[in-house]
Amino acid sequence: MISIVHLITGLDTGGAESTLVGLLSRFDRRRFSNSVVSLTGEGTNGHRIRELGIPLTPLHMRSVPGPWTLWSAARAIRAARADIVQTWLYHADLVGALVAPAAGARNLCWNIRCAELDPAHHARSMRAALALLARLSPRPATIVVNAAAGRRAHERLGYRPKRWELIPNGFDTQKFSLSPERRERFRARLGVSRESPLVGLVARYHPMKDHATFIKAAAIVAGQRPDVHFVMAGLGVTRDNAALTETLEKAKLLASTHLCGEVEDVAELYAGLDIAVCSSYSEAFPNVIGEAMSCGVPCVATAVGDTADLVGTTGRIVPPRDGQALAAALLELLGFDRAARGALGRAARERIVSEYSLDRAVARYEQLYEDLAAARYHDEAA
Repeated sequence: MISIVHLITGLDTGGAESTLVGLLSRFDRRRFSNSVVSLTGEGTNGHRIRELGIPLTPLHMRSVPGPWTLWSAARAIRAARADIVQTWLYHADLVGALVAPAAGARNLCWNIRCAELDPAHHARSMRAALALLARLSPRPATIVVNAAAGRRAHERLGYRPKRWELIPNGFDTQKFSLSPERRERFRARLGVSRESPLVGLVARYHPMKDHATFIKAAAIVAGQRPDVHFVMAGLGVTRDNAALTETLEKAKLLASTHLCGEVEDVAELYAGLDIAVCSSYSEAFPNVIGEAMSCGVPCVATAVGDTADLVGTTGRIVPPRDGQALAAALLELLGFDRAARGALGRAARERIVSEYSLDRAVARYEQLYEDLAAARYHDEAA
């Protein structure tokens, strides 16, 4: 059996965190023994990992990795007798590079989950960490990326690993599925009728997610289609966010926009939408688009990372930071009758089922881990 320790910076709501939980739910336990070490706490996903029966060790790091964090991580890796340490997110990449070999791990894999990094929205310490990681990048046996754009961006930063492995995100097509019942339930909760078009953006409140461009586009749409409602969800996306509500008020959208904050059952939210949006100016491979597509919802997304490859011909791709183009694409899809929009949504789901299922991603990770374990075995035997 191959022992894998997943070392992750934290377990709050996010794409990397949800991807890890999804993979853990499907790995073949006859061949793989998995455990998780979180450098910080258990966040919003810790209970999901524990419910799977996967051992979880939080290290409660406060800011940057110090001697105690390094020692604790090494001890957890050694206790698991790890064949492979799979790191998730930059702080974990750094800790893994520093401690995994000394802790007896036979292989180290990093996992890159983003593409372009705007220096204006990242601290100097993060830029310094990326420079250090570039220098350390020959240490892992493999660096996994979820998007070709992520590889290109990190090569420009100086990353030079032994091996790159592209494994796109996979989506649970049972959890994220067509559901008229969930659609009715979500709309009833918002007080939105069956006939009212509903356009949604699921994204934490962060400059990279570019809520401002979404709001600009929504204002244009509302000017031509006053029947449209908008829903925004994610960490920090509530009426307590004064900057957000002020922007919506100036755009005359406060009455027609529903601010939901973090949503526990995001599949129900997607089911209630007519169109899902990603307005980010930087993404690698946005989970929110794949999840919405899996629910049969056509999407309008910005041309960042590998998003265009994900959407294919089942939605619309627009330039980032272009509210006019985003509005035009939304108005085009809103102009479709219900049958035509439904057909587009079904095509989106079929694309996820055939090309980007969770089982397909799990199989790719399992094959990678078996290859690494076998290569190490042959090296030691030689």
